[in-house]
Amino acid sequence: MYIHLGGDKIIRSSELVAIFDITIEKSSKISKQYVTHAMENKTVEVIDEEESKSIVVTKDIVYYSPISSSTLKKRANVFFANA
Repeated sequence: MYIHLGGDKIIRSSELVAIFDITIEKSSKISKQYVTHAMENKTVEVIDEEESKSIVVTKDIVYYSPISSSTLKKRANVFFANA
């Protein structure tokens, strides 16, 4: 199954590690360090030019998505409920 992250970006649900609200970047020192490390390694992708609302972590890439984390979690749960 696949999860649409916004724009034209779709990922395999098997690659999904975590979905976070964008506010975690400011409230958690560890998550900020993780994203900074990913940026240094050029494994961050910003989807669309709209304001990012969530951070999606996969096995290889960290995505900044314009779709809210609650909507993305619902999309992911549909997959896991049917698996």
